[in-house]
Amino acid sequence: MVTFLAGGTGTPKLLDGAARVFESAETAVVANTGDDVELGGHLVCPDVDTVLFAGSGVLDRETWWGIDGDTTATHEELRRLAEEVGLGTAPRYLDDDAQTAGREIARWRRFSGVGEFMEIGDRDRAVHLTRTGLLDEGHTLTEAIRTLADAFELDVDLLPMSDDPVATLIHTEGGEALHFQEYWVARRGEPAVADVEFRGAADAEPTDAVLAALADPVVIGPSNPVTSLGPMLALPGFERALRETPVVAVSPFVGDEVFSGPAADLMEGVGRDPSTAGVAESYPFADAFVLDDADPTELDRHVERTDTRIDDADDAERVARACERALAAVDDDAAAARPPREGAG
Repeated sequence: MVTFLAGGTGTPKLLDGAARVFESAETAVVANTGDDVELGGHLVCPDVDTVLFAGSGVLDRETWWGIDGDTTATHEELRRLAEEVGLGTAPRYLDDDAQTAGREIARWRRFSGVGEFMEIGDRDRAVHLTRTGLLDEGHTLTEAIRTLADAFELDVDLLPMSDDPVATLIHTEGGEALHFQEYWVARRGEPAVADVEFRGAADAEPTDAVLAALADPVVIGPSNPVTSLGPMLALPGFERALRETPVVAVSPFVGDEVFSGPAADLMEGVGRDPSTAGVAESYPFADAFVLDDADPTELDRHVERTDTRIDDADDAERVARACERALAAVDDDAAAARPPREGAG
């Protein structure tokens, strides 16, 4: 068994080729839910759904968001109506009381559907409405996602990091507090980052299913350490579990150059070096790293090197095999460190 920690697009891209290396039926994926938003009354789980759609072969791989070939008639009409009456299409938070009212999926992440600032496809919306309906019926988020995974015939065991709400908030140098989706989607990652908060994390818990998955060897793909892994690590007991199991991490950097996304700006914003060295500092529990051949970073832990750019499934397989080698090396090191059995000669 092996467990992947997934957020953003880095780990889902790695999963594209991981099935050639690790048996899908014995693979769990724990997905970040700090990016989740309730938009117009339905719960959107971007990092969960990227794994769901990619693993079932329907993901739009041009955007790594939503369903390939989906229509957007409802989204376009929502924006047209808002513009027609002068309401605009900027994100519109519900008021403070509404943030924690109603179903227990909030925590400062509830937005009005007026003007819908995130593009939601029509088939994609059906997924969000089904998930929200299951929650309203009393199911946990884990149960709702398992139902959707069955509907999409997903091979791996897809788990949300928690059934409790956590919201990733970006505090800007201008004094604003923005939900990650407003920062990244509506504002295109432009505001300078002063800090990142995982609101609700102290009161949330990893599920029993997640803790069971973390008892197996763990692979962290080339995801953003701050907003993709940070919400998980903020959960009580999550990092402790990682310290007690073999962990291999793939750096999303080559030296101080990031492959894509806002990882560099976010790491710098929270006072970490935006580099592979900074990633290693962020993951003190990691036993080994997979680094790019061109990465000059020297680490005090086991390192496997390969070309870590992932553009297709063959690239993903190459990186996954480096992860497999790293896990084997960690296992060998652990075996060598164990005292010999009594009577062994």
